[in-house]
Amino acid sequence: MSDAQIGLMTATPIIIFFAIALRRIGVLSTVATVSAVSISVAIAAVLFTTQ
Repeated sequence: MSDAQIGLMTATPIIIFFAIALRRIGVLSTVATVSAVSISVAIAAVLFTTQ
């Protein structure tokens, strides 16, 4: 596993955590939270498989 893949595995859960935290305090809407989580997972999956 390359350093880039390890970075993706580290950064993606952090992005998801922050999106959920921002949703809970009322900064993001539900649609924005779902979009942020799904797009970050999709980007991580594409980058992970192409590394």
